[in-house]
Amino acid sequence: MINPITNRRALLRLAVAGTIVLGAAACGGGGAEEKASGPTKITVWTWKPASAGLAAVAKDFEKANPNVKVDVQDIGNPAIWDKITVGMASGGKGLADVMHIGVDYLPGYMDKFPGGLADLRKLGADKYKDAFAKGLWPTVTGKDGGVYALPWEVNPIGFFYRSDLFEKAGVDPESIKTWDDAIEAGKKIKEKTGAYLIGINKPATTESDMDFYQSLLQQQGAFYFNLQGDVTLNSPAAVQAMSIIKRMNDAGVIADTSGTGTKKQLINSGKMAVLPWAAWAVGYMNEGFPDQKGLWRVMQPPAVTAGGKRTAIVNSTYLSVSGTSPHQAEAYKFVEYALTKPETINKVFKEGGVFPALTAAYADPMFSSPSDYFGGQPALKTFVDSLTEGADATYYSGDYARALKIANDAQTKVLLKGADPAAALTEAAQQLTQQTGRKLAE
Repeated sequence: MINPITNRRALLRLAVAGTIVLGAAACGGGGAEEKASGPTKITVWTWKPASAGLAAVAKDFEKANPNVKVDVQDIGNPAIWDKITVGMASGGKGLADVMHIGVDYLPGYMDKFPGGLADLRKLGADKYKDAFAKGLWPTVTGKDGGVYALPWEVNPIGFFYRSDLFEKAGVDPESIKTWDDAIEAGKKIKEKTGAYLIGINKPATTESDMDFYQSLLQQQGAFYFNLQGDVTLNSPAAVQAMSIIKRMNDAGVIADTSGTGTKKQLINSGKMAVLPWAAWAVGYMNEGFPDQKGLWRVMQPPAVTAGGKRTAIVNSTYLSVSGTSPHQAEAYKFVEYALTKPETINKVFKEGGVFPALTAAYADPMFSSPSDYFGGQPALKTFVDSLTEGADATYYSGDYARALKIANDAQTKVLLKGADPAAALTEAAQQLTQQTGRKLAE
């Protein structure tokens, strides 16, 4: 989920509309094969780098369960969405026994493909209801009360900042309590160092271009839809979030990152003071920008309003079991082994860089250990503290792709045409209700 791709959502829309040829599902996967003699084989679909962590613990699982063999397959992202969606649309043909699914897809699969995912209540999943970061369990729970996945990865939002640029501009990061405070700090940083506060792809050509806006929504416990599925794209929280972006743009502290490689160039050249990225970035920055070791720090993001919540879970991923798998018991046993044991999920984290959703995992010393890259700061602890505060659940629904495109267009109007946020979002919400048949929230 670090580099989401828009076209995978288009495929989900096609599947939901029934335009995918069902016979195309002969795309592979081991879930529906006849049981061969010898150990039971279960197939797992995932993508890099998470696949490395899952493969590492699969070997341990096989030692403890010699009657089961686990085949972890790196399908790739977005290729995995093509395979899962087509398999779902064809009644489960060719699906893997275990599937790695993002928060942006799971609700749509549950809603549009009844029976496509196994109800894990029957295998005892209910006992883990309180084992994961707050805000995740509602995502795995269907309208029928079924449990259709277990949480794997959680990504609370962070505020990564260049300590040297802040110091040069005379800005104390601890003084930034709200995003309006951040805008004022951004003006000083721009004047003193020439660096922008944050970067946004102003033409908004891919789904990741809406990550910052969505994080501002999620900090307020809001999104494009409420938990009942009604449209909230014109809510006070939505307007507040877009207004913050407009104020940033009007102040000249947003860099336009449109164009291939532009964002990375700005970061490498020291022209970006803040990266509002999630927990995955702790490892990614070390690998992506090694020359800036010691310059970056991280804290919880400012609140949208004074005294407001600073925490938001901006994305998460899950492991589900196919509803047509002939080996559901063995598949769930592996999912349970990988995701509910602190020592196991932390091995997955170390090998695959996937921040664990299991709260018991955070007792491991690595989550409070200093990081040389972040100047000796225990960077991971920032995110553990965020999750301790707790985050609200986000309902993506099966219409997230439509909402994303419409919100994209609204943000572009605000950034490039100076549109009024309230007016742009009122129009956007009307479009979303027309396209989805959903009602506006009261």
